[in-house]
Amino acid sequence: MNVQMILLRFGELTLKGKNRSRFENQVLQHAKYMLRSFPRLHFIKTYGRIYIELNGEPYEQVAAALGKVFGLSSFSPVHKAEPNLASIRETALQAVRELPNRPKTFKVSVRRADKHFPHSSQELNGLIGGYVLRHMNGLKVDVHRPDVDLRVEIREEGVFVYSEVVPGLGGYPFGSSGKAMLMLSGGIDSPVAGWLGMKRGLVIEAVHFHSFPYTSERAQQKVVDLTRQLAGYTNGIKLHMVPFTEIQTKLRGGSRDNLLITLMRRAMFRITEKLAEKHDALAIVTGESLGQVASQTLSNMYTINQVVRMPILRPLITMDKTEIIRIAEMIETYPISILPYEDCCTLFVPKNPTTNPSLRVVERIESRLEWLSDEIDKAVEHTETEWISQDTPGTHDELF
Repeated sequence: MNVQMILLRFGELTLKGKNRSRFENQVLQHAKYMLRSFPRLHFIKTYGRIYIELNGEPYEQVAAALGKVFGLSSFSPVHKAEPNLASIRETALQAVRELPNRPKTFKVSVRRADKHFPHSSQELNGLIGGYVLRHMNGLKVDVHRPDVDLRVEIREEGVFVYSEVVPGLGGYPFGSSGKAMLMLSGGIDSPVAGWLGMKRGLVIEAVHFHSFPYTSERAQQKVVDLTRQLAGYTNGIKLHMVPFTEIQTKLRGGSRDNLLITLMRRAMFRITEKLAEKHDALAIVTGESLGQVASQTLSNMYTINQVVRMPILRPLITMDKTEIIRIAEMIETYPISILPYEDCCTLFVPKNPTTNPSLRVVERIESRLEWLSDEIDKAVEHTETEWISQDTPGTHDELF
């Protein structure tokens, strides 16, 4: 495909009024970062859209990178024509001839934003379509269900011809909604929750709880690899590795077995909130889905929520497992998540965890755990932080 330019479109950003320009600039900066390995690209920003001149850079590779830019509604490979009828006709014919699969039917859809152009949109549909028909044997017009909708936009900044509209990720520009801490296990759900949070404009920092030596180094590397995969949508992600062995073993030895998961989760949320405050984050993101496991019943989530003040965001709360797996496969975290390396929660699950804990009972048990506050502070103090980017070495590259 001999593509000269790519047209980028914004989605719901157009609804943001006075913030629109700021959001569009953030998308532009994110796109420039994701396309940093293509030095010949030239970016042109106009009202409501961005044009990228390829200048010889490979379209397919550039398009793959654009597929990881949040805030883009869609993009199209375009041919640019001179603002006269002869040039537009020739460019339209070239665009049809270069299609990888030759169509049997087509239609022309002209949008004349520049009202100074001497023909109306309806007239141009016929003038351009007729020219293509005369030069393409076997091609017919079908205005209802054509194989190809050849679109022509006549704007003050130029005339653009295209037929393909590639869906973008949508959402908000990365970083436009502030920072949150993602409670990242080694499972399927939490990486998806983190990705959805990023799609809504969040910068995320990942928090993982490990129980070495009960959990292996491979389990920790698995979390690094998941973080690295998410980091492919930005410049990198901070990963906070929290030592949780001491708290887990003490809880296991001195508490009611059926409340162990509830007590563990409350401790994890306390630690995550302290880390959030330390790193200027304003919310906690989790991969919880309502009713999926015992700790994710409404009663359990209510009891666990009481230990933190900041918002808890649960992007997956009403999704079923099939929906979550579909997204995990799309963002390529699924092959890593299903590797058989267990996290701390999996190893310490009691046989019969309660699904309807009493907040009063849980608080009474915690009031007798004189060591709990100190151990939470120690866990925060001894948390190790690592910057993870796409360049961070991983062990599972062969999966992709």
